[in-house]
Amino acid sequence: MKKIAVIPARLQATRFPKKLLQDLCGEPVIVRTYEATLKTGLFDEVWVATDSQEIFDLLKQKDAKVFMSQKEHACGSDRIAETVENMEADIVVNVQGDEPFTNKESLAKLIQIFEDDTVGNIDLASLKTPLTKTADIQNPNNVKVITDQENLALYFSRSPIPYQRDEEVEVTYYRHIGIYAFRKKALLDFYHQAMTPLESAEKIECIRYLEHGKKIKMIEVAEVSVGIDTPGDLEEARKIWLKK
Repeated sequence: MKKIAVIPARLQATRFPKKLLQDLCGEPVIVRTYEATLKTGLFDEVWVATDSQEIFDLLKQKDAKVFMSQKEHACGSDRIAETVENMEADIVVNVQGDEPFTNKESLAKLIQIFEDDTVGNIDLASLKTPLTKTADIQNPNNVKVITDQENLALYFSRSPIPYQRDEEVEVTYYRHIGIYAFRKKALLDFYHQAMTPLESAEKIECIRYLEHGKKIKMIEVAEVSVGIDTPGDLEEARKIWLKK
């Protein structure tokens, strides 16, 4: 089973433009992320997919595998799909470019789902983590997920789900962590399908998979890797890096 990691690297992030090129203790963030993903030893190949000539040139100088997108993309899945469409691969894993502290254990758990699924029932695997603070549960920037008894995703929403009508019933809310492992076929199916109604309403791309009947296995993790969304996050990342 051939496993490829792809790191989408869009330069102009809304909240922190050019964050992937910011210095993280001697190397740009995107280089740190690429090197950390390689270091896991989980993948046959690691690629960066970008729309930026600046990022492309930087990674070429580092002898990294980098793909320049030829199309405009609305989401990371489309950028990854274009990258791997003509590559030999069974499983494709999306690693976030702004998360240089790649969690090997979590990535290994995603891959193991497909190792165990010998009959090919699972199309995608992804991560979830419990939410305990009311502000985090109510925050629409935190995508929530609910699952069935087999930990297959039922729905994703920016609203708190499930709705707790009876306050005496104990409810655990889960935040979706946007790291995915795909069967290549499921990823390419997504790439060639139009945006679906619920996906359009929520602006959550993984809903498209559900609306087309794909099965998404969710794995609960306690630790959330450190992402860099703001200049403040970058400062925290530098402190963490220096303690390594």
